[in-house]
Amino acid sequence: MNPKLKTWGCLILAALTAGVSANPLKGSRPNIILVLTDDQGMGDLSCMGNEVVKTPNIDGFHDQAVRFTDFQVSPTCAPTRSALMSGRVPFKNGVTHTIFQRERMAPDTYTLPQALKSAGYATGIFGKWHLGDEDEYLPGKRGFDEVLIHGSGGIGQVGLGDFPPNGENLYFDNVLLHNDTIVQTKGFCTDVFFQAGLAWIKKQHEAKQPYFAYIALNAPHAPLVAPEQYTRRFRELGYDKGTAGRYGMIENIDDNFGRMLATLEQWKALDNTLVIFMTDNGATHLKGSLNGKKVTHFNAGLKGGKNSPHEGGTHVPAFWRWKGVVDGGADVDALTAHIDVYRTFVELAGAELPDKMQEIDGRSLVPLLENPEAGWPDRELFFHCGRWNPGKREGAKYAKCAVRTERWRLVNHKELYDVTKDPGQRNDVAKSFPEVVARLGKSYDAWWESVQPLMVNEGLPKLKTEEFPLNIRYYKQLKESGIPEWAPDAL
Repeated sequence: MNPKLKTWGCLILAALTAGVSANPLKGSRPNIILVLTDDQGMGDLSCMGNEVVKTPNIDGFHDQAVRFTDFQVSPTCAPTRSALMSGRVPFKNGVTHTIFQRERMAPDTYTLPQALKSAGYATGIFGKWHLGDEDEYLPGKRGFDEVLIHGSGGIGQVGLGDFPPNGENLYFDNVLLHNDTIVQTKGFCTDVFFQAGLAWIKKQHEAKQPYFAYIALNAPHAPLVAPEQYTRRFRELGYDKGTAGRYGMIENIDDNFGRMLATLEQWKALDNTLVIFMTDNGATHLKGSLNGKKVTHFNAGLKGGKNSPHEGGTHVPAFWRWKGVVDGGADVDALTAHIDVYRTFVELAGAELPDKMQEIDGRSLVPLLENPEAGWPDRELFFHCGRWNPGKREGAKYAKCAVRTERWRLVNHKELYDVTKDPGQRNDVAKSFPEVVARLGKSYDAWWESVQPLMVNEGLPKLKTEEFPLNIRYYKQLKESGIPEWAPDAL
């Protein structure tokens, strides 16, 4: 064989084996669909080893996707969402909590949808925003063309800012904000968000308009409620009501995700669309009962869950697939994170960022999408659960915090784990590696000092239910024009 042909054959085979296209991805301008679930951990999928819940559609997607096996997010939801929208560490956006008005993303942030719009993309959000409910903080003012969201951090959290009727209609027939109008919807919330997202995507597809669809589900966040046909199997097995509700929500997500992929395939829309499935933090409801006996639910062997500084709080699934391009199944073992999504999408879209904007902390994942074995320098990632009470920040400095590198996880400034050998964090090796504890501790101290001036939401008053912006807006619209019924366009 001609040596040159042999060399090219090896290169093509290597690209196919890696599961990615040999064509450069920078500026390739795919449509982007980001599906982000809420409080779903590494152990909440059957492809990750859960033998109770069944997720065949996400499993099939996982098998064909590029899988980031060490993908890190924040321990709770609003911080993760701010990192996705800004490309920077959440505390630098002022987002240190999910309540106390500390979930509001700094208003000077040049957001991800703004960057994509500058490159000609249409942008839509369907589900959970959780980065501020005042008018100037809402997604319609932060770069999204199409908006369908609930308020606060969860549907029904009326005392934290959601629309008043949702306290009675938990996850069914919810009142939502559609663009500038509060509307009454019908059906289970996850079904509504997927249907609305698909209907909007169809318009962009038919218009040949590149788009970014952010399907940001509130499920399986508590309250743990799902349609009866999804909870029945778990109740018949003998699981408690909460477990049945939570696993039912996950199986409903899976059905909707499968329906979305099948519809996109029918429209021949997957050939130019990058689809991502990921979650915002670790799992909740890790304990329940089975036939009256207490059980611990599968958590992929990880320690901790949501609001934990351990791997179980921040290590989440992240599956990326662009049919025929980022495809075929491949694992990326590099240490990656939510802060990397911004630069990645910007590079894929060919967007030009302005000279004056926030400093971006993340890296582009494009080299790893092109070659899962690409060089990736080690890094330090910093985590803090952030849920200190008002005025108690300094006392919380070393509480529920962590530093991650490719090999190490330093927890609470004193526990050290070699996660390459001990991903379940069973053995604290701090006494054996005091120099690592000292080095990472010093880095954490410097990071803590650097982010404090940027915590712009500290010291704000706690609001009463009637003082929340969407509560005020709901009653104003109800009095002036009423709450119209709304449904997504038919597919």
